[in-house]
Parts: sequence; structure tokens; C-alpha cells
Amino acid sequence: MSKALNFVPARMLEVELAEPLPDVSAFDAKADRVYCRALSLVRLHTQPLGVVAFDFDINGLNAAEYGRRIWQALSAEIAEHLRDDGLPPVTGIEAAGLQRVSTPRCLHYRAALLADPPFASVVIATRDRLEKLSRCLDTLLNLDYPNYEIIVVDNAPSTTATADWIKQTFDDSRLVHYVREDHPGNSRARNRGLLEARGSIVAFVDDDVLVDKRWLTEIVKNFVADEQVACVTGLILPVEVETQSQAWIEQYGGFGKGFKRRVFDMAKNRPANALYPYTSGIFGSGASMAFKVSVLRRIGGFDPTIGGGSPALGGEDLAVFFQVVTRGYRLVYEPAAIVRHHDRRDYAGLRRQVYGYGVGLAAYLTKCLFDDPRRLGDFVTKIPRGLWYVLNPRSLKNEKRRPDYPGELTHLEIKGMLYGPLAYLRGRRRAHQLRKQYGPLDVTDNTSGARQT
Repeated sequence: MSKALNFVPARMLEVELAEPLPDVSAFDAKADRVYCRALSLVRLHTQPLGVVAFDFDINGLNAAEYGRRIWQALSAEIAEHLRDDGLPPVTGIEAAGLQRVSTPRCLHYRAALLADPPFASVVIATRDRLEKLSRCLDTLLNLDYPNYEIIVVDNAPSTTATADWIKQTFDDSRLVHYVREDHPGNSRARNRGLLEARGSIVAFVDDDVLVDKRWLTEIVKNFVADEQVACVTGLILPVEVETQSQAWIEQYGGFGKGFKRRVFDMAKNRPANALYPYTSGIFGSGASMAFKVSVLRRIGGFDPTIGGGSPALGGEDLAVFFQVVTRGYRLVYEPAAIVRHHDRRDYAGLRRQVYGYGVGLAAYLTKCLFDDPRRLGDFVTKIPRGLWYVLNPRSLKNEKRRPDYPGELTHLEIKGMLYGPLAYLRGRRRAHQLRKQYGPLDVTDNTSGARQT
């Protein structure tokens, strides 16, 4: 393992520029510790503009200095947002914040959406992680979206703890629904959630995330605005950066894809990237994704051959993103749809995570070939560019890595990619055996969205 370059834990902050700025204390009462560094998510009219990193001493920062550092880092983003909202420009951020005299355009649009919102289903697949599930549910129950249901899919649990807790806590709730899926695997669990969903939009979150209260609103607005949108992903930020391993996963690429909204398809919204659309990682992550239900059922949902709980360890989200785009639909990355993810604190967990990413990526690409062997020629021409993208420290994938990023993690990722094709083949065999044991779960059969029992 590489020697860390003086890692310093960071206090996680969040600030809204349309309100008076707070002073920043070095002491965090919740963590019961003193910090000398912070990572602050900066919003304007609730919209995220970026994360600002800054150091301070034991005295912290006063509000005026806080505003000065934010302006220094994000002045261009602030100016762009004000311009889009039809508001006058500013020359800095005072301690009083950017007090508004009228409702900005972005908030007008949200209010119009919430006046008549489509019904949406939120699916959480979980297995024996009741503490994390309960925290995730707390945030989902606090959404500002008024028309949704929550479906908890208990995936091959070893005990009845989750079922008992759901029954005790939400027995008379019309919002939270529980279903048990005995077939193991994340893809199968998500497909069961899809089968149960009554909404026209189905959103998926992992059970180890905390959801921003506006997350579902920001997801749904993209479906309402454009009928061709079949998938929306969101911004994923860390809950904490308390260990070196958590800093390294952010250098690896983290889960967030930046603060610019992006639209992807195979026509005018096709990026100038020689590896597109196989670089499905640019689309977002399965920890926060949503689909038009009719489209996701039409493409058959998630492939149980890959994904968590399969030999491939992951990649089911990448495969679905790829299908959405290549079948003629649009996919939107919406950074205003925010969740926070609990990254692994320990290095051993990080090693397993990075290896799993390598396996899942190669398994997903192998699936692309099996689904359509005509892609072989395209694959062969892209292999040299793909290797450069993975290995070159100057590539977009690796540019965030500091000199202390462990070379071992890169080797583990490559090792996982080498195993990925074999993992896919083993996954196909295992999926066939499980279908014989448990029977098929055909998500295309339930086009009406009637709840299953």
C-alpha cells in the first residue's frame, strides 16, 4: 500500500447561498471532534453548484471569510446560475448571503411540478442491514415529493429481523410496503421491486445512502420535461471522509459525476468520446437511478447474470444504462438529485470494492458482446483506446488520483477486469440453475403495475 500524504479528515458541511451564511466552527458536535479541514456542498436556490475544500485553524471561519472562499472557488458557477434565473449579477458573497426579492425561475418550475406530480415508486433492495436501511428510510420519508410509495425488497434474508421491524414500524402505513424475494442477487431484488411498482416512474436507491429531501422531485422533473427521457441518475456524495481509504475511493472516481446536468443519447447528445457508449460509468451509478417503468419492463429489467450477489459482483446498472441509450432513449444525469453514500472506512473493504468494480465492468462488456455478437468488430477497434483509458494516469478516469493513490488498487482493478468475462459465464450458468430452482421473474408480464402478493 502506498504511503499516505498526510491525510486529514474533513468536516462535511452544506450551505445555501440564498440565506445568511453561518460561521464555521472547528468543532463538530455530532462527530464530537475538532477539524482543521472542511468539504462544503454549496447550493444556490437549493441547486448544487460544487464542493469547496478549505482549511482553517482552531478558531474556524467567520461567515464573511466563508463567503469569500466560496466566491473564490465558484464565482463562475454562481454567475451562470443567476443568469439562467434572470437575476442580476453579483460581485461577491457577503455574510448575509444572496438574499432574493422574488422567486427564481428554478423554484417556479419546481412549484409547478409539485402541484400535479406523477405517482412514483422508490425501491430499496436490502439484506440483513437493518441499521442502514432504517437510516435510509428516515430520509426517504422526509422527501418533499407528495405522490410516491416506498417498496422494501428483502433479498434472501437470513433472519426475519427486517420483516418484523417493517411490520412493527409501518404496519398501518400506505407509504412503505415490504416484499420478500428469496432468489439471491441485487438484480433479482430490483426486478422484484420493478414488478411490484405501481408508479409510472420507478427509482432505485441502495440501502446505505441518505437521500436529499428534494431528490425525487429533481429526478421526476426530467421525465416530465422530455418524453424521450427513459432514465435519470443523480449526484452521489460521500457521507463522510474520515479515513484515507474514503479519500482514495473519491480519487478512484467516487460515485458522483460532477455538477453539470448532462443528456446522453445516440444522436445529438452523443459525446465526442471514442469509447462511447461502452463507458457506461459516465452515466451515473445504481445507488441512485430512476426509469420510466414501461421502458425498463420493455428491456427486461436487470440481468441476474450480473450484479451484486452474482459471480460478476456488479455491472447490472451499467448494462441497463447501455441498453437505454442504445435502444434510442435519452438518459439524463441530474446533479440536483443528491444522495450521500457511506463509503468503506477500511482499506481491506476498499480493495474488495475496487476489485469488484473491475469484475463488474468487464462482465458488463462481455454481456454486450453476448447480447449482440455483431459488436465484436467495434470492440476490437476500441480495445487499445480502452486500455489507455484504464492505465494512463492522464486519462479522465485517473486524473483525480494523487501520488499517494495505491498502485495496488490499480492492479486489483485490472485483475478484476481480467476475471470479468469468466465471471459473466459463471453468472449465466448460476442464473440458469437459480431459474430452475426458483422459477423465472418476468418483469415484462406485469405491464399494468398491479401489486403482486
